[in-house]
Amino acid sequence: MLEGIVRESIGKKGTKALRRDGYLIANIYGKGIENINAAFKMNEYIRAVRNKETIAFPVNVGGDEMNVVVQSYESQAVTGTLLHVDLMVAQPGVEATYNVPVVAVGEAIGLKNKGLVHHAKPRLTVKCTPENLPNTVEIDVTAMDTGASRLVRDLQAIPNVKILDSDRVALISIIKAK
Repeated sequence: MLEGIVRESIGKKGTKALRRDGYLIANIYGKGIENINAAFKMNEYIRAVRNKETIAFPVNVGGDEMNVVVQSYESQAVTGTLLHVDLMVAQPGVEATYNVPVVAVGEAIGLKNKGLVHHAKPRLTVKCTPENLPNTVEIDVTAMDTGASRLVRDLQAIPNVKILDSDRVALISIIKAK
């Protein structure tokens, strides 16, 4: 479980001091919950996010345990260092909007014809409760040749999950290599 601290000072001076000490600044929020200004050790946060098995992962901040989902993050443009992250509490039974990763499964025929798999939309926006939240949306690309694409309307319906993206949005395409 990822351990964090509650930030007392939310000003620029306190934030810079925490970053200098190796902390990542975070805001934790949720429906009906007061916002929590928190900080996590940078290396521990990265390790927890990389090793998580589901989209929601547990954190402990100020003695409160909760499951959270990464909603957005800000990184430094040149070095790629994380500066800030927004975490939403995944409350059981409460519908919320999540971004679910899109994963290509199989080896496309178009790869043999000098094509490349292009992820046009790497994350699909869905609305559901945390209990029904899928970890990934898998798309089978084995029958796809160059020029073919899979749209949101080509997906099979996921029970108790509403897809918020438009039906005509491309998710994965096989494009010709140049």
